[in-house]
Amino acid sequence: MQMSNPIRIGVIGAGNIGNVHIQTFQKLPSEEVVITAVTDSYLPLAQQRAAQYGIPKCYETADQLIADLEIDAVVIGVPNQYHAPIAVQALQAGKHVLLEKPMAINVPSAKEIVKAQKASGKVLMIPHQMRWEWLPLQIKRQVDQGALGQIYNAKVGWMRRKGIPGWGTWFTKRDESGGGPLIDIGVHMLDLAFFLMNNPKPVSVYGSTYAEFGPKKRGIGTWGTPDWNGRFDVEDLATALIKMEDGSTLSLEVSWAVHMDTDSAHFVHLMGSEGGASIRGNQGKLLTEQFDRPVEVSLSTPEKDEGGRIRLSRHFLECIRDGKEPDTSALTGFTNNLILDAIYESSRTGHEVKLDWSL
Repeated sequence: MQMSNPIRIGVIGAGNIGNVHIQTFQKLPSEEVVITAVTDSYLPLAQQRAAQYGIPKCYETADQLIADLEIDAVVIGVPNQYHAPIAVQALQAGKHVLLEKPMAINVPSAKEIVKAQKASGKVLMIPHQMRWEWLPLQIKRQVDQGALGQIYNAKVGWMRRKGIPGWGTWFTKRDESGGGPLIDIGVHMLDLAFFLMNNPKPVSVYGSTYAEFGPKKRGIGTWGTPDWNGRFDVEDLATALIKMEDGSTLSLEVSWAVHMDTDSAHFVHLMGSEGGASIRGNQGKLLTEQFDRPVEVSLSTPEKDEGGRIRLSRHFLECIRDGKEPDTSALTGFTNNLILDAIYESSRTGHEVKLDWSL
């Protein structure tokens, strides 16, 4: 591809997240990227997006969009169960792929994607937008400079008070979503934690999941339209301890609904030998001790920040143009799926689960 040509993108899935990606890419210069096609399983929605954003092509199916030889890359924003089959198909067709999280609904599906990406040599990126926000980037800079020393323990989570999405829809059906808040928002916190901890290798997991709200049709949030004739067979709270090869530990807590004094914001606490860092929502702190006294430095996102989604979208385009591996590659997606599956297995068995890294 010539550097002067804009990268042509097709969007598969015109719902909420697909809409976000369309809006974000359209904020970038048209000499760099253009959205040329869109499709959705509900065709009128795809037609609406095409008209709304001036997208020239609207396809009835993902197959038709992927077959378009003029499309360089695809954004996949569909229900979780379709991530692997569509991503594999797109990679095999020679497309670069921006694949919404979680990469797959389980480890076997994640392995299929990793193998397809390796065979194709194309870029596959998981758009974990949280690591691209200014606050984590500030903290990561301090981590890289050694300000925290050795990070030996971290605690991350996202405890929503009342936020079950789309009760009865694919969100709450295990065979379609892969799970509840653990795979929905827990995957964001895992990615953020490993990014800030400098990617230690996880070796074992001990965890538990619970469903105390969903089966009673309580704890309903505002995301998605409920289908009261549907079903809820996923968790609404998960907790886990992840042990790393270097001896460090990571604890994870997530919920869609819980009886707890919480502001429903995500949080990160890094505990290092020389200093620490904390994030709650869009506020953060660096912490250390000097002259025998605790010291804190407050951090916040700059007022004129362009936003994490712009940065991640630009990174995707750079990886395509320069032929480099994305920061959130297929392997990072596989790592997350490995941990998620292990937490579910640990909850079922009541035992610690050793991670199997074989591909």
